[in-house]
Amino acid sequence: MNKHNILFIGLDTHKEFVEVAYIEDQRGAKPIHLGRQPCSKIAIKKLARQFESKYPGATLHFVYEAGPCGYWIYRFLTSLGHCCYVVAPSLIPKKPGDRVKTDKRDAMMLAKLLKSEDLTPIYVPEPEDEAIRDISRAREVAMKDLKDAKYQLKAMLLRNNITCKIKDNWSTAHLRWLTELVLPHPAQQIVLQEAIQTITERIKRLERLVNELENHVKRWRYYPVVKAVQAMRGVRLLVAAGIVAELGDLNRFDHPRKLMSYVGLVSSEHSSGGKRHQGAITKCGNGRARRLLIEGAHSYRYSANISTELQKRQEGLPKEIIEIAWQAQLRLCRRYQRLIHKGKHYNVVVTAIAREMIAYIWAISREVVLTPVNPKLRLSRVPA
Repeated sequence: MNKHNILFIGLDTHKEFVEVAYIEDQRGAKPIHLGRQPCSKIAIKKLARQFESKYPGATLHFVYEAGPCGYWIYRFLTSLGHCCYVVAPSLIPKKPGDRVKTDKRDAMMLAKLLKSEDLTPIYVPEPEDEAIRDISRAREVAMKDLKDAKYQLKAMLLRNNITCKIKDNWSTAHLRWLTELVLPHPAQQIVLQEAIQTITERIKRLERLVNELENHVKRWRYYPVVKAVQAMRGVRLLVAAGIVAELGDLNRFDHPRKLMSYVGLVSSEHSSGGKRHQGAITKCGNGRARRLLIEGAHSYRYSANISTELQKRQEGLPKEIIEIAWQAQLRLCRRYQRLIHKGKHYNVVVTAIAREMIAYIWAISREVVLTPVNPKLRLSRVPA
């Protein structure tokens, strides 16, 4: 091998082992299966040294599929000074007629596709960003578990023809009313008490996670972006933190349409010849960020207005960011009413509003500059 050639190495990662294959950067070269290695830092470091000694002067390019094992292999290889790429399994080209799948074939195919530049690497968050994302997802899971427990208790009351006259559900008065219920059978009474206890514990769990998320986000390097995004209507702290934690650095998108496509809010299309057919949204990319945007888009069904809470969130922000948020509110409120009057379905309208919301969030993030030592919120020289 020449001095400045590149060696493409495909890794099929698993919990306990890694299947390794490589291919040289030469015309007509075929992938070579190296074998199976333990999935540990010592083994991967030894593997990299073997390639360096066998191919002196070559640049090592590693690639593996994103999966449940996380990004520790990417971070470890990059810390050693090697190039590493993580690709999404859904974006790997596959032949329709290929019905044989093995770890050996996957590793060889990854190396071959990396050489031919047919793979699209994904964005790998920093460890701090991933930690904020984990606690944001934990809050979302806790909220879902709480809703499931409430639905189970409501279903039990409905089966027994028990109705509550207290309008404020799950308030202190409502929980007190639940504890005073007496069901006809002792076994049902035990189920009722367990359900009440489960709901109480999950409410406290959700409160703890929300409190911890708010405390950690304020010390996060992307907190200036989270604070600036809250200038928009329908985007509070938890929604803003969740969107930024899921999407990461928004400045890596040079156009808002790419960000819309990344969160799966663009229409699918199947056009051929002179016919053009657009279908439902693609729902590709990050589903959690898309759900948060849909949640915030519901607030634009009302007329444009700066509420007291929104004004408090905008205090201390630059004038340019507040103007972008106001322009977004004017446009999205008008667009919502216009689409409703056209007879569009409510879900279609909300999705269209969410698609434009992410464009304004992108524009606001372009106005924020993050300093590495002390993050401050200030105007950027890059126009939105």
